[in-house]
Amino acid sequence: MNPLFFIILIGLAGGMAIGLQGPLSSLITQKLGSLESVFIIHIGGALAALIPMLFFGSKLGQWKSVPWYALIAGAFGLIVITAMGYMIPRIGAAGALITLLAGQLLVASLLDHYGLLGVTPRAIDLQRVIGFGVVMVGVWLTVR
Repeated sequence: MNPLFFIILIGLAGGMAIGLQGPLSSLITQKLGSLESVFIIHIGGALAALIPMLFFGSKLGQWKSVPWYALIAGAFGLIVITAMGYMIPRIGAAGALITLLAGQLLVASLLDHYGLLGVTPRAIDLQRVIGFGVVMVGVWLTVR
């Protein structure tokens, strides 16, 4: 199998998971609240990760080797889930998702450009700026 094709399939699967997670988390948020939604979702994810770790082994005991600032990654879930819970009832799942995607692209482009957080540096060039502009127009067309 072509490695690029496999990468694209993995990316599409991840994107579909995000597309489903947003509305599901929004349902929980609307019924229980943002903090409760984050808690439930993270517990569910922890349990889903625990099962294969029990069968295949884990490096969890080496958590101290991870930079301290990487350990706050889960806390960003609070922002994502709160944002989705707020946006979906107001602008729909597609509008909420593309708006989050635009934010992801902005941060990812800056991380790429400066090579931050272990990312391989990739300069922002005119082609990438145009691509980001197209996404922003897509955001506007989707949420208006």
